[in-house]
Amino acid sequence: MTLTNDKTDDKTIVRDYFNATGFDRWRRIYGDGEVNKVQLDIRTGHQRTVDTVLEWFHADDNLAGLTICDAGCGVGSLSIPLAQAGATVYASDISEKMVGEAKERAIALQTQADAPAFEMPTFEVSDLEALSGSYHTVVCLDVLIHYPQDKAADMIQHLSSLADSRLVLSFAPKTLAYSLLKKVGDFFPGPSKATRAYLHREADVVKVLTAAGWTIERNTLTKTSFYFSRLLEAVR
Repeated sequence: MTLTNDKTDDKTIVRDYFNATGFDRWRRIYGDGEVNKVQLDIRTGHQRTVDTVLEWFHADDNLAGLTICDAGCGVGSLSIPLAQAGATVYASDISEKMVGEAKERAIALQTQADAPAFEMPTFEVSDLEALSGSYHTVVCLDVLIHYPQDKAADMIQHLSSLADSRLVLSFAPKTLAYSLLKKVGDFFPGPSKATRAYLHREADVVKVLTAAGWTIERNTLTKTSFYFSRLLEAVR
């Protein structure tokens, strides 16, 4: 499989990819099964990003009862632990297969013997633009890499309109070093690369957030050999 024709819009590329070849690949990466070294490195990096978000939220000591939208939830790596911590979680993904996998993982945890009870997240198939509602917190991890800056800015503005108090985003930072070291698509494991990968300047993302009335509260970079992710927490 090669890169999709440039005339195809990014949303269609992402949806088709994560409902086909990409689903099997990323389900393995986000799971605990055997993977190759590059995939293991990406798994480690992504999990560090998820763990950082959970650490930030637990440090605030108010998760129980919070309404949280996990936009681009994938297989539920963040949604499920948030629900286990007592949050009311709405989780969506553009990929029907990813949402199905997330549901299966949540149900499996709920039915484990002696497992603590938790409220099942509300899972739904949806792209970012179609999300609606009002939430205390909106989180969007490792999704903006699939969209160019102009579309990413629109998505950030839309996600901002859904969040009452907090918006958490991660993105692949565009710096001279990363631009030189990584060609577009190198963030994806294996020889088959079916989505475009976009880097974003932190200043551009912050500018969009600031214009929407947000203030950056926490900011960190997660970096492994093949995974680079800038994580921002914006508050009102």
